[in-house]
Amino acid sequence: MSESKHSAANTAAAPLTVRACGPLSGTARVPGDKSISHRSVMLGALAVGETRITGLLEGEDVLATAEAFRRLGAQVERQDSGEWVVNGVGLGALKEPDDILDMGNSGTAARLLMGILAGQPIRTFLTGDASLRSRPMKRVIDPLTAMGARVYSREGGRMPLMIQGADMVLPITYELPVASAQVKSAVLLAGLTARGETAVIESVATRDHTERMLTHFGGTVSREELSGGAARIAVQGEPELTGADIVVPADPSSAAFPLVAALLVPGSEVRLPNIGMNPTRTGLIQTLIEMGGDIAIENERVAGGEPVADLLVRHSSLRGVAVPPDRAASMIDEYPILSVAAAQAEGKTVMRGVEELRVKESDRIAVMVAGLRANGVAVSDGEDWMEVEGRPGDVPGGATVATHLDHRIAMSFYVLGLIAKKPVTIDDEAPIRTSFPNFRTLMQGLGAEA
Repeated sequence: MSESKHSAANTAAAPLTVRACGPLSGTARVPGDKSISHRSVMLGALAVGETRITGLLEGEDVLATAEAFRRLGAQVERQDSGEWVVNGVGLGALKEPDDILDMGNSGTAARLLMGILAGQPIRTFLTGDASLRSRPMKRVIDPLTAMGARVYSREGGRMPLMIQGADMVLPITYELPVASAQVKSAVLLAGLTARGETAVIESVATRDHTERMLTHFGGTVSREELSGGAARIAVQGEPELTGADIVVPADPSSAAFPLVAALLVPGSEVRLPNIGMNPTRTGLIQTLIEMGGDIAIENERVAGGEPVADLLVRHSSLRGVAVPPDRAASMIDEYPILSVAAAQAEGKTVMRGVEELRVKESDRIAVMVAGLRANGVAVSDGEDWMEVEGRPGDVPGGATVATHLDHRIAMSFYVLGLIAKKPVTIDDEAPIRTSFPNFRTLMQGLGAEA
């Protein structure tokens, strides 16, 4: 078991039983976007000068990133106002930490940090909690090694690991073997200290938060559309990054839980303000609308280089759909809660091309299938697919679900409990703190009783 102070595995399990409730109503102000929060701390630390961050997610994952960059020499402090201030050290100027860096539960933090460290002439040791130590890092190690870094890891490219940054980073052009914004970002961040251009070719569009934020801090990033829907994303090495203020939009992946709850609980009407609407992240909203969800997108605008909008969500009768496989990259974290929506939809919902779910914080296909079946929902699955047979208004419930220290699994079955005939028990709600510390309080404010 991990000794990480960030790991939910170090605290006694906190079971939670969720029962059906009346209509949900009100305004749900969800936490800041986790992906953008990680990157704002990281790029603020690599820039020269001060970066002020409003709306930073203060979950365990992001706090682990903040602590890591303090140990690497940046000043990262929370103000009494709730704003965070990062005073960066500049490219190539991170110091060697005096202890192991513990990234808790965050694959995003670990993989992006590896990219940054590949371009720093220092030696660093990284670890994480039991879940993170089981996740594949070879997909990042391979391109970083090609760029000149040396990485020593456990068998299979797993953490803990040691990374010795390159004295001279080699610019490369790297074709992603899997659709992964984390791998793409790691390569681009390593390329910041290379002389010349570093490029990544992706066959399926993935989250572009790194590219947007690099531009916001003064980096030079280009994107070229290639044949067959592929794209070439390139970064110029040795830019002059300058501190820049960031307003973090509300996280669409966190918003997914109160959003789906409002769609499923009869009579509900919930407003979700300031939600990030980056087109690489809106696959769930698009899918739910296709299923018949009443989701109004209002007050569209741009904040800090990212598109945002307010959502008004009303209870809806959903129908099953076949989700296009090429949509997976834009909603990979949302398939667990989509499968809960599918349990309440008329007919069958088919999700294909989702093999990446097997290597998330848990094997999310296996865990969701087991939990849904235990609660009376018919599910079938394969290596890269799931099918859910809906039971509108007739989800039996009554089971205890093993969440496997996975925050999104815990929140998904919380939502299932709100519409099941019998209470649903989550074996441990503690992992929710990694991404959504006030989740229960927010849901209770809307009318949930758990």
